Amino acid sequence: MFGIIRPCRHRLSGGLHARWTAHLCGLCLALRGDHGQFARVATNYDGLIVSVLAEAQAEPSGRRRRTAGPCPLRGMRTAPVATGDGARLAATVSLVLASAKIRDHVADGDGLLARRPVAAAARRVAGGWDRAGARSGADLGFDTAVLVRAVERQAGVEAAAGPGTPLLEITEPTESATAAAFGHTAVLAGRPGNAGPLREAGRLFGRLAHLLDAVEDLRQDAASGAWNPLTATGTDLAEARRLCDDAVRGIRLALRDAEFTDGALAHVLLAHEPARSVDRVFGAERCSHQAPPGQAPPGRAPSVPGGGAPGPGLPGLPGLPGPGGPWRRRGAIAGCAVLAGLCCTGQVCCRETYDDPWVHGKRREGCCHQCDCSDACDCCDCCNCCNCDGCDGCGGCGCDC
Repeated sequence: MFGIIRPCRHRLSGGLHARWTAHLCGLCLALRGDHGQFARVATNYDGLIVSVLAEAQAEPSGRRRRTAGPCPLRGMRTAPVATGDGARLAATVSLVLASAKIRDHVADGDGLLARRPVAAAARRVAGGWDRAGARSGADLGFDTAVLVRAVERQAGVEAAAGPGTPLLEITEPTESATAAAFGHTAVLAGRPGNAGPLREAGRLFGRLAHLLDAVEDLRQDAASGAWNPLTATGTDLAEARRLCDDAVRGIRLALRDAEFTDGALAHVLLAHEPARSVDRVFGAERCSHQAPPGQAPPGRAPSVPGGGAPGPGLPGLPGLPGPGGPWRRRGAIAGCAVLAGLCCTGQVCCRETYDDPWVHGKRREGCCHQCDCSDACDCCDCCNCCNCDGCDGCGGCGCDC
């Protein structure tokens, strides 16, 4: 469900956060509606940008939202969700790229996929998703073969790479895939003049996604001996950072050449969030709502290795008061039962905080509420210089205007 774009609720005002959530739920429901319940596992944060871009260019209409029924992933609450061709295109792209990711893991023999029966089942799922994505893409006038060919080309590019190979040769297939998806939003919205700028924004977004993924995986790949583009080409982190920063600037410039009906959310997600993602991956930014290493966040009790807190005079036993009183350990069976209940009701994902399954009184932060914003929380007000009509934010636009 995660991606390089992870907008923090502290940076998105109430209006923008509600719109972002509507697109996330719309992508999930479009996957279910077109491809079945299991396809919802392909939901991801980056994929919903396709839906956001399509809506940002479309003429105003009240038919782009519907009220969805209660959902466990929303804590059994109803919510307005995005509908229409933009959400369906986002679902199609997400599904096809998820199938490619499955095949990649099968080829690498990752985890359980190293076992032949599991790998065979995974390949059948990936093949079914490819065919389903092709059908829904054809309904939207989008040829998913562009995505499939890009993924197939990636393996050959990586096999031919070695020391001295330009890093951008390796990111090219990803760039081509995202460029095609971004560009087609202009077709859906009836704005052919936007196709070129959005293809360029998509190309650079794909480059950024590939590079950040490589940097995030660098240490783990080195430990496991897995292939990594930075190691294979001998590219250092300074050069990778330079390429990422160039991509961020290029995305912003490309967006200025596109015309939007309401580009506020698209502007925040593409002009601001990528820069924060770069800082996060390269370790230059820490969330202001999280404590520095070794300190407990405000209002939370500190933890010790193993998840407990030392009680007075009884080392290793829970006894330190938490937000809801003293911590008390649950047994394994009780903890599993509580965890099952939290997952089935969507609290692990959607609640701001929830009770730790195994330590009563210890609070955890919900997945969708974890943030990575900086101390400044410089939400965008767009200052009328970036071709958008205002971000409904808190002021302090950080654009290179």
